Amino acid sequence: MESVLLGAALLVALVALVIVVLWRPGMPGKAAAEMARARSEGDEIKTKAEQDAKTVLEKAEREAQRIASDARAEAEEEGRSLRDDLRTVREDLERREARLAEREQRLDGEVRRLEEWSGRLAETKKALEARKEELAAVEDERRKILERAAGLTAEQAKGELVTAVENQAKRESIPIVREIENAARAEGDKRARKIVTLAIQRVASEQTAESVVSVLHLPSDEMKGRIIGREGRNIRAFETTTGVNLIIDDTPEAVLLSCFDPVRREVGRLTLEKLVLDGRIHPQRIEEIYERSKSDVEQLCVRAGEDALVEVGIADMHPELIALLGQLRYRTSYGQNVLKHLIESAHLAGVMASELRLPVEIAKRCTLLHDIGKALTHEVEGSHALIGAEIARRYGEHEDVVHAIEAHHNEVEVRTVEAVLTQAADAISGSRPGARRESLEAYVKRLERLEQIAREKHDGVEKVFAMQAGREIRVMVKPDSVDDIQAQVIARDIAKQVEDELTYPGQIRVTVVRESRAIEFAR
Repeated sequence: MESVLLGAALLVALVALVIVVLWRPGMPGKAAAEMARARSEGDEIKTKAEQDAKTVLEKAEREAQRIASDARAEAEEEGRSLRDDLRTVREDLERREARLAEREQRLDGEVRRLEEWSGRLAETKKALEARKEELAAVEDERRKILERAAGLTAEQAKGELVTAVENQAKRESIPIVREIENAARAEGDKRARKIVTLAIQRVASEQTAESVVSVLHLPSDEMKGRIIGREGRNIRAFETTTGVNLIIDDTPEAVLLSCFDPVRREVGRLTLEKLVLDGRIHPQRIEEIYERSKSDVEQLCVRAGEDALVEVGIADMHPELIALLGQLRYRTSYGQNVLKHLIESAHLAGVMASELRLPVEIAKRCTLLHDIGKALTHEVEGSHALIGAEIARRYGEHEDVVHAIEAHHNEVEVRTVEAVLTQAADAISGSRPGARRESLEAYVKRLERLEQIAREKHDGVEKVFAMQAGREIRVMVKPDSVDDIQAQVIARDIAKQVEDELTYPGQIRVTVVRESRAIEFAR
């Protein structure tokens, strides 16, 4: 409202200023008329402004009255609400005070009861302590009486009791311990036999391994003269270049190559074979063919080593170790090819490791490299196990692999399971029937002796067969000469004699067959 009044006052002042500016004494009539009209308009404007101001003032007063009335109503309503809230809070506080008073009364009662119980407990404690002192005195007196009666102190009696109980426990536990040990030993032997048997069954190897050939067959005996050359110059040049002794005897269409180094002997054999095929044999040609054959054998060795890794399933290995491994292709041990022996042993070790839930790859690696030292035994002094371990260590093999190599012949004490598996796989591969020449001869002799034992000193025996690689003897008896009881006696006697005379792994089954046949002819 104050802004409206201020606007009206400014308007009136403006009109007055215009009148003062425009009015001057002696103005013409037209100007006077204009002045009068302006004055009248200013009066009208002033009158209208005053009326508008009055109207605005009235509206403002009415609005102020309404706002004041609403504010008083809201204040009264708020006051009533506050009074109600205060009354509710006061009633709530009164109820809480009442509950607190009741709880305080109950707590006072509990305190009084606790004080009473505390007094009673103190009295009971005193009574118990007195009773304890009385019991201690009685126990002391009783112990003294027992010590006088037994002639022993309490510590001595306790020691004797402990000793007696300990001895009794030992006596009772010894049978249990023995039973557990026997059960564990039997289960261990059973498990070991199962693993070894499964490994042998799963490895399919040839019954006899190939030998390194040292004999070269010639197309004709005339070639011997060309090999010898004029005054023996060709044979001397061949032996000087290759380092292999060439023996030419009366064997028809064949010559013999002799050398302690199997790789050198193979190089000499290839050289002589190419010379024979070429037909031109002279010292210079011998040197050319020798260099070419030497390179071919080196490549064959590397390829043989890589093929062995692929067959066993080993991914990576130092190139020098691969080359040494391939050289074992031309080396034999008791007629068994060493490289094939290593591959077979690796398969056996892998099967046993998988059955024992051990790392298969590390077991195969240990067994594949356990005879790697045989490639250098003709060049380095010492055991092939220690030589192989040093080679493997030099070319970065794991220490477990190195230990398995050096310990597979017990030259170093076995410390790991992988070394034990290496020994077992090596023994299985080398001792199976037909693997080595000496073992094959012993195997054949054992089969012959089995059949001989079954035939001799037993009447009524018709035929005897040693079957399943010597694990079973099948005896055919004459049904007319031997009855069922006598067949049982023959089986028992043969088994007893085999146990007494022969040494063999596992067990040998003796089967006596008594078959009756009735034959008639229809005419």
